[in-house]
Amino acid sequence: MAMLKVDGKNVEFRDGDTILDAARRAGVYIPALCHHRRLEPIGACRLCIVQVEGRRGLVSSCTTPAENGMVVCSDNELIHDTRRMLLHLLLAESEHNCLVCPANGDCELQDLCLRYQVDPLENPFSLPRTRREIDDSSPAIRRDPNKCVKCYRCVRACNDTVVNEVLGIGMRGFDSKIICDNDLPMRQSSCVSCGECVSVCPTGALTEKLPDFVGRSWELKKVRTTCPYCGVGCQIELNVKGGKVVKVTSRHGIPGPNIGSLCVKGRFGYGFIHHPDRLKTPLIKENGEFREASWDEAIGLVADRFTQIKKEHGPDALAAFASARGMNEDTYLMNRLVRAVIGTNNLDHCARL
Repeated sequence: MAMLKVDGKNVEFRDGDTILDAARRAGVYIPALCHHRRLEPIGACRLCIVQVEGRRGLVSSCTTPAENGMVVCSDNELIHDTRRMLLHLLLAESEHNCLVCPANGDCELQDLCLRYQVDPLENPFSLPRTRREIDDSSPAIRRDPNKCVKCYRCVRACNDTVVNEVLGIGMRGFDSKIICDNDLPMRQSSCVSCGECVSVCPTGALTEKLPDFVGRSWELKKVRTTCPYCGVGCQIELNVKGGKVVKVTSRHGIPGPNIGSLCVKGRFGYGFIHHPDRLKTPLIKENGEFREASWDEAIGLVADRFTQIKKEHGPDALAAFASARGMNEDTYLMNRLVRAVIGTNNLDHCARL
């Protein structure tokens, strides 16, 4: 492996690494709003600027390839002043009220303002700003273009990661904005509400609608588990407050088959957990009325009925349909039960559909 030096620290890097890749792998902090580990770098926000010995001016570390013997400085007064100016420009062009923003406490822009001591209410720049209407049409996602800093993470995630190709860039200059299809409301567009754009947004421009007013990010306890909706085994985080699941997230750093991505059901389909109509105990129907029963009684009744049907009509009168919410081991046991115990091949699985 080749070597470069960042802030006096020797850093190894791999072929194809940028300065930012090498620095972050070595634990050297360099800020970036437009950069994401799963997206191709574009150098849009310029906050990752560094000084490279022998080169004029400041360069963006997310787009500059690492070279053997390179000497990099990422932490001096010039770089700090430039990053403060860039943050002021981003804040002047957009609108940020952290007090009522749903991303408060979980916002990369807010973290950078704290780190570089930038007050959004004291901005030396006055840039043209067009107040845009919030897109609240989607049942799951809220789009607030006034909080957008044009990092284009959402566009690249939608087009390159999940390849839905819904989001794009419309207009030019100060009037440029993120659009859905041909500038349609999100509900009328081809968006499938997977939430990939929400998971990569560094501000409050894209947020989930379902967990409104349930609590701030620091009040939520995150419990890692496996999504129950299919057999892929996507890793998710249940955000719990007061013993209730109020939100589902999936961090891109968590190892798993989904690498941080989720479908619409995995990210937003958690309302059934605490729904008042959810069955919590077996029910047996007697004389036209349902009554609660124990699991032993319910399973015994089903076994007796299955045995009776098999004796009267043969094993092929029975069929089984397995659920993808179960594990692979559960599916195997269902297969053995149906084929070896009941004696029929009438078996199907919802993951096949």
